[in-house]
Amino acid sequence: MNTQRSTPPPPSRSDDGPPATRLVVVSGLSGSGKTVALRTLEDLDHYCVDNLPVALIPAFVDSVTGNQAGRYPRLAVGVDVRSRVEDLALLPDILSRIAAAGIACRLLFLDTRDEVLFKRFSDTRRRHPLTSDSLPLADAIALERRLLRPMVAIADRVIDSSDLNVHQLRRLIAGEFGAARAGLTLMFESFAYKRGVPPDADFVFDARCLPNPHWDPKLRPLSGRDAPIRDYFRSLPDVEGYLADVCGMLERWLPRFQAEQRSYVTTCIGCTGGRHRSVYLVERLAEHFRNEHGNVIAFHRELE
Repeated sequence: MNTQRSTPPPPSRSDDGPPATRLVVVSGLSGSGKTVALRTLEDLDHYCVDNLPVALIPAFVDSVTGNQAGRYPRLAVGVDVRSRVEDLALLPDILSRIAAAGIACRLLFLDTRDEVLFKRFSDTRRRHPLTSDSLPLADAIALERRLLRPMVAIADRVIDSSDLNVHQLRRLIAGEFGAARAGLTLMFESFAYKRGVPPDADFVFDARCLPNPHWDPKLRPLSGRDAPIRDYFRSLPDVEGYLADVCGMLERWLPRFQAEQRSYVTTCIGCTGGRHRSVYLVERLAEHFRNEHGNVIAFHRELE
């Protein structure tokens, strides 16, 4: 089981009292974008857990909410073909029981055309969870469709991600499941220049002028999210100055975008490999603006 966030985020509260708990169950075909969906929900302050056995969902909800109504009002659980078939069959009854307890439940299912899945698995060299020496990719996808067919039948929302890039899928998820948090959504993305600039960028900043930890053998295997890299950059005045300049520019101009009733602004930071400098800066920017705006999504293209 892969826990997306080890510590539940503090909830947003209103003057009307504690918010009701909401549970989003994310399912779908392997390679359809479930991880992107969960990480987007995580950025929208959902307490996320991936690959949780279906039978444990009620216990998870009880353990997180407890007797403190509204403490963690947004929950998300990833459920897919890695669960046992007999467990998947329990999901409709489990969701009904959770809803009867006063928790709003939604099942999001991500679908993708077969030819797109073939390409995605080929491009990323990822292994489909059902493939084996006796079960090639085409048969594994077909089997997965059959196993997950009952999930599609009860889904509240089915999204076909075949023609969506990562940015578009994130925006779609944020628009539908972040509606309770109105206002401008800020998207920060790190990238490698060798793979091109993200096509949906509103602002692009080049971090290749900053010192590169790639040349330190001890730091090279790490990313900008790791403590040694963060400590390294925090000790460099040029890096902190660069960050302050970007923050200042955005703080000055973001109100103009808000005045134009823009829903999203995407700021991209690039470096050579998209692993150290750009990742660190995106993480710091997200931390800074999350305190002020709330609706903040961070994405690292080369680390996905």
